[in-house]
Amino acid sequence: MFGPAARFPFAPERKYTPCDAPKEKLFELHDFLGFERSVIVQATCHGKDNAALVDALDAAGNRARGVASVAPDISDDELAALDAAGVRGVRFNFVRRLVDATPRDVFLSIAQRIHALGWHVVVYFEAQDLADLTPFLRQLPTTIVVDHMGRPDVAAGVDHPDFQRFASLMGEMPNLWSKVTCPERLSPSGPPYDDVVPFAAALVERFPDRVLWGTDWPHPNMTSHMPDDGQLVDFIPRIAPTADLQKALLVDNPRRLYWS
Repeated sequence: MFGPAARFPFAPERKYTPCDAPKEKLFELHDFLGFERSVIVQATCHGKDNAALVDALDAAGNRARGVASVAPDISDDELAALDAAGVRGVRFNFVRRLVDATPRDVFLSIAQRIHALGWHVVVYFEAQDLADLTPFLRQLPTTIVVDHMGRPDVAAGVDHPDFQRFASLMGEMPNLWSKVTCPERLSPSGPPYDDVVPFAAALVERFPDRVLWGTDWPHPNMTSHMPDDGQLVDFIPRIAPTADLQKALLVDNPRRLYWS
């Protein structure tokens, strides 16, 4: 969610400036698509000011949970307030074009503090950085959710060592989850994203209790096309072809992680 900027200004250090995409549009989309619950992730353009996120969570009530971005000096009272609002995780971003680098010991310190709240960590990185990040990931004390399957190089194929390294790491680390999301960002061929199906389907089949799905609305920084969220919903049965896999992906897993 972005803004509206007149009420929730964007961070001065942001790497991009989006158009407004406020909570009303988000809720309208969820109602149209037929989703009862959602998870709202703090946008990097809002920095460490989670006011827009908290405002949306307050408006959604029990229908939404949040993932925040926090500063290392955040107070215990501020963390408690975010928890009461519905925040259940923090996001660590390692994509250099989106954020400035943060020392990993800072992230580890934050992870130790939010672990006491029962929160998890969301990490965003690109496939070529996984080998370097693996020792850090192994140190995190929480459940870890990886954005967008670690952004594999889809053109290289599902058997490429980078993606296989990620799948192997999920096999080794029972606290490692993945969002099987964003075919629109990963696909060189574009809609209907046939080339991304084998990647997401492989993770859903192998780790059915540790995968999550989402639309990634409002799709910031897309340069090739603006995805149709209905097409992204149509992607679900292609990567989770049975009723049991769909229920785990869309209901059981997010409920366990965000609402338990």
